[in-house]
Amino acid sequence: MRILYIHQYFAVPESNAGTRSYEMARRLVEAGHEVTMVTSSAFLPEGWMSGNGWHRKTVAGITLEALHLPYSNETPFLKRIAVFILFALRATLKARAIRCDVVFATSTPLTVALPGAFSAWKNKVPMVFEVRDLWPEFPIMVGAIKSPVTATLARKLERWAYKNARHVVALSPGMARWIAACGYPDKNITVIPNACDPELFEVPAEQGLRFRERHSWLGDKPLVVYAGTLGMINGVEYMVRLAGAMLQINEEVRFAVVGKGMEYEKVKTLAKTTGVLDKNFFLLPPVSKNEMPEILSAADMALSLSLSVGALWQSSADRLFDKAALSSVKTQLAEVVGSAANKFYDALAAQTPIAINYQGWQSRIIERSGAGLVLNPESPREAALSINNTLQDQAWIATAKAAARRLAAGEFNRDALTKKLEQVLLEAAASKGRGETKRLAPL
Repeated sequence: MRILYIHQYFAVPESNAGTRSYEMARRLVEAGHEVTMVTSSAFLPEGWMSGNGWHRKTVAGITLEALHLPYSNETPFLKRIAVFILFALRATLKARAIRCDVVFATSTPLTVALPGAFSAWKNKVPMVFEVRDLWPEFPIMVGAIKSPVTATLARKLERWAYKNARHVVALSPGMARWIAACGYPDKNITVIPNACDPELFEVPAEQGLRFRERHSWLGDKPLVVYAGTLGMINGVEYMVRLAGAMLQINEEVRFAVVGKGMEYEKVKTLAKTTGVLDKNFFLLPPVSKNEMPEILSAADMALSLSLSVGALWQSSADRLFDKAALSSVKTQLAEVVGSAANKFYDALAAQTPIAINYQGWQSRIIERSGAGLVLNPESPREAALSINNTLQDQAWIATAKAAARRLAAGEFNRDALTKKLEQVLLEAAASKGRGETKRLAPL
């Protein structure tokens, strides 16, 4: 099967970004399929590209067609929109000329549906569309989209993407319910969550010890790590307040943020004001996926954070949603907040207890498995007490590690989930032979 895989922000293990597409694509290649990845240079390692335009490279058997198009998590929202549109236009011209049996387009951004649908239509093959985040609902929720006209156009694009998809892949049950509520047939939606890579994260304890030895502020003290983007919805300020509360409980516990993003300076300023910066709260630069196992090996607990839906909701959002649907929208969004966070799955793979401060699918996984903690988002002190108590409970830690190991090897095993994706793509490709290829729906 020839798979045209479109992902604007494809990343490799040397990148400072999630590697879901890389891990899925390389396994599809190992299964005997031909994979061409249409992407941008945004999260590819420095030095992989020289000059503008398109570049071709082979990585782990995957043929990359990468457009030189700089981008970072610190790029302002309006500039991001411009980058989304430019990539969609350039990728449409590139993708339509690539022969394939099925097109697999993965968001975000939602605009990847444009090259996905047009190339599928041109090649008379089906498109499978993967939904990683609820666009445009999240940008509306955080106030990035304020214009009713823009919101309406974005929602039209969302529905258009679904109409042109033979099948839709959602990263959580909550996302699947949202897509079905948009009118897409439930029978054509498959949930394939983010996955764990235990073979990458199960490293000798010596690696974690080396990390500790390099940081004089750490030594043998308990370490709680947040490794990821400091973006608008992540709410990393909560961790600053957590560190402040912990100083009154156990000043030995250390908190470390590994990453950057739009909110970096805001977090740093709050840490200075709170008096925790470089005392029990430390900011470290982002690292590649290959370097994460060492950090998680050193950590006693990992964090995955998000603002609550109530805190995220901007006054402008009320104007951009139908009042009758407002309550339902907030409920659905609460179900998907944090559900695609790589840091959650990396912690499971590393067998590091995970703590989150949001409700939804992942909180229920933690509660039924015992792999970590669900923290009170409204009370950093209560959360700090809970973390301190569990870090001193060796029986709890052993139970949490064993639960994480079971989840990583079972429910979130990358090999099994790739096979699930392979089956979706094979069935979609087979629909072409049955004369079921969709016409391009009007926008």
